[in-house]
Amino acid sequence: MKQLIVNTKSSSYDILIEKGILSRCAEYIAQVIRGKKAMIITDSNVAPLYLDTVSKSLTEYGFDVYSHIFTAGEKSKHLGTISDIYDSLSEHDFTRKDFIVALGGGVVGDIAGFAAATYMRSIDFVQIPTTLLSQVDSSVGGKTGVDTKYGKNLVGAFYQPKLVVIDPLTLDTLSDHFFADGMGEVIKYGCIKNSELFSILEKVDVKENIEDIILECLKIKRDVVNEDERESGIRMILNFGHTLGHSIEKMSEFSLSHGECVAKGMVLITKASENAGITKKGTAEKIEKLCKKHHLDTSITKSTKDIAQNAKNDKKGSGDKLNIVLLSDIGHYLIHTIEKDEFAQFLS
Repeated sequence: MKQLIVNTKSSSYDILIEKGILSRCAEYIAQVIRGKKAMIITDSNVAPLYLDTVSKSLTEYGFDVYSHIFTAGEKSKHLGTISDIYDSLSEHDFTRKDFIVALGGGVVGDIAGFAAATYMRSIDFVQIPTTLLSQVDSSVGGKTGVDTKYGKNLVGAFYQPKLVVIDPLTLDTLSDHFFADGMGEVIKYGCIKNSELFSILEKVDVKENIEDIILECLKIKRDVVNEDERESGIRMILNFGHTLGHSIEKMSEFSLSHGECVAKGMVLITKASENAGITKKGTAEKIEKLCKKHHLDTSITKSTKDIAQNAKNDKKGSGDKLNIVLLSDIGHYLIHTIEKDEFAQFLS
């Protein structure tokens, strides 16, 4: 088993990575959770695959197990879904001593985590991510939330899980599209902080080395989150490609996946920063080539002016200024502050 410890100012918890751990998840949950009732929150894609396995494990350890299933997809990531979860928790008399299990991808983790952060002003929760994107990124670090009509993740909370349990075998049931989606975040980590990881991704078969790749990504995220839990400084670098990616995702009405949009955002912002003399020439081409190798489409069909306009509500902004994460070279990041009104010109 591979193990990492996240040690933020608000809490400390383990990340456990092992093939086959899903069927034994309660063994580790019972070590950190004292509640009696467990509400497994999952979606309509994941429930048929893994809900029974997790329920059985928890039941065998003496937990009273309930479940709440919502329709899969980003379009469910809104306050209406959260309200439905509150109703399920209340219906079954959940108290602050009980807990939530987030079983699924990034959308499930964000929704379940936000419900846990806000129900009765917080109850414990455990992350069991089942997609590559959630295993390398969104399940760790405590970002929870939902979308509004004005943008992604505009309502939420920083709330850390009690435990993260990662079973790489769940990736075997992912479609090629959603595996590629997760690679958008994997490539991001190589871009901002680990040129060696970027080089490895250029050369190896990712699926044959998936545990090591997950671990390398999580080491970077762990170190960043430990230093800056609430994104007041360095944690901002984890959003490389996201300012534009979120804009593109919203403009597509969420028909494009998150990782695909991050890939588009990384390439577009790096081309702009190369033209501005900030980034080493050829960097955008390297990123684009690696994205294409891992089946991520980086083409842009919307105008840069419209993309920039839709990015103005980005959470990394402050007043009339926008903080954007750029690269000086692969593996080396910088944070560049720009006037929001100048962003469209910067992109073009």
